[in-house]
Amino acid sequence: MVERVRARGDVPSTVRAAPGWKGRRTPEEDGAQGGRGDGRARSAWTRGRVLAALAVLTAALLAFHRAVPNSVGNLGSSLEAFLPWLGLVVVALLGLALLRRSALALVVLLLPVAAWTYLFGGLFLPGAAAGTYDLVVVQHNVSDENADPAGTARALAGAGPDLIALQELLPPALAVYEKTLAAEYPHHAVRGTVGLWSRHPLSGTRLVDIRPAGIAEGWDRGLRTVVATPRGEIAAYVAHLPSIRFGASGLASSARDESAGLLGEAVAAEPVDTVVLLGDLNGTVDDRGLAPLTSRMSVAERGFALSFPTAFPLARIDQVMARSATVGHIRTLPATGSDHLPVAAGITVPDRPDG
Repeated sequence: MVERVRARGDVPSTVRAAPGWKGRRTPEEDGAQGGRGDGRARSAWTRGRVLAALAVLTAALLAFHRAVPNSVGNLGSSLEAFLPWLGLVVVALLGLALLRRSALALVVLLLPVAAWTYLFGGLFLPGAAAGTYDLVVVQHNVSDENADPAGTARALAGAGPDLIALQELLPPALAVYEKTLAAEYPHHAVRGTVGLWSRHPLSGTRLVDIRPAGIAEGWDRGLRTVVATPRGEIAAYVAHLPSIRFGASGLASSARDESAGLLGEAVAAEPVDTVVLLGDLNGTVDDRGLAPLTSRMSVAERGFALSFPTAFPLARIDQVMARSATVGHIRTLPATGSDHLPVAAGITVPDRPDG
């Protein structure tokens, strides 16, 4: 029990307080304390509004990237070329939200996380075990400046594929590829600067004209042939679409887009049911410029396989697509003398109804 003495005039008096009494706060003290508590709660949900707005914008770009117009500098295609890298924006916003202790931003960040996971999360899942695919293919732009074509050929063959598609084949390097690959890949076809080497017989080989308007004759970058595999005939296309350029006016991709349209028409007219396309398409599978192909063919279900440039790969522009077949896991192979990394993919061919 606590005794407090107070003066009332000249006569002291004693007031006894019950055990545990700590004294009452004044209304002003109660208000100040409550204000501080409410202020903390409110600030956690009000600070970081800019971060929350940026998170919403990032989520919108991921979910609705097709809505970004191409009318100004091909802005939409530019975004889609590097769409997976928006994941780094999400990580940066998460770090800033934690530093700001912003509950609002942390909750809103669930939107871009969900959008990115929906688009790209499945690529991280493991693919089928090695040896379970019907066909293994390798795609590589070997570069016309490759100083070691023989070493490049041996490296590609070392991956054990059934098919090897190459671009930028120029003499005298072409002769080196033919000689080095001949033992393991006795069947090959070359048209212009693109070629295909195969363990299985080829037939019906012809040039595919994907030359955009304004490019002189002799620009031959498309090839079609039929591969007699144990799973039946497969039409194989090898292509090298025109390059794109980033400049002051934005992304210049009209020639690439036109060439993709011509290639898409060729694939649509292909009479063989199962089709495999291998090529340096100078675009990612998210780029709307490749829609004439991606709308008709399936793309890899697993793996990122960023292939260009070799020094610091930013995008996969070397593609493997298929029709009436499934492209499983895609991966990069070790660097060669090219500015592209080779990519390898497994393909599964479903049983035909009459099989």
